[in-house]
Amino acid sequence: MPSRNTVVRSMHDVGVAAWFGGTLMGAVGLNGATAKARDSAEGLHLASIGWWRWFPVELAAIIIHGIGGVGLILSNKERLKNQAESRSNTAVKSAITFAAIGTSVASGVLGKVIDNNSEQGAEGITEPKPEAPQGMQTAQSVLRVLQWVTPALTLAIIVLGAQQGEQQRPIKGLFETTAKMFRRGNFT
Repeated sequence: MPSRNTVVRSMHDVGVAAWFGGTLMGAVGLNGATAKARDSAEGLHLASIGWWRWFPVELAAIIIHGIGGVGLILSNKERLKNQAESRSNTAVKSAITFAAIGTSVASGVLGKVIDNNSEQGAEGITEPKPEAPQGMQTAQSVLRVLQWVTPALTLAIIVLGAQQGEQQRPIKGLFETTAKMFRRGNFT
């Protein structure tokens, strides 16, 4: 078995990076910009167009991240079997990944509800008018929260991935590096 997993690690990391970056940019940039449209109905519709254009990229990012994650789990079976901290990290990261998939799907469904009712207009992309139909109000209110939850969850996946990288540092390598530092007199 090879000791490096560059391809699957890259798939895992690039997938979640795209997922995180795209959802954060959508919440901040796309929703923020389209909320400034002169006509709120047009702003809602343009936001929907932007999010639907992002959907295939987000889906690809999730799939690529998932393939990379499964590849890393398979290539690290022994470490996961013997290292409780890695098992815990993997379990938590998997749960957060599934939660982020859920928030992404829910956001897409709610976005479709908003797009279908875009002619109603709104106070903002995720801020309904008081007289808006109840379904529109609910979709916008829930999406106001989810637009921040998905980037937060994917950020947590990135941080847990970094922690897993740190968990792979072998003790032997730590001792060898420290010994080399002492032999060379490099302590900084």
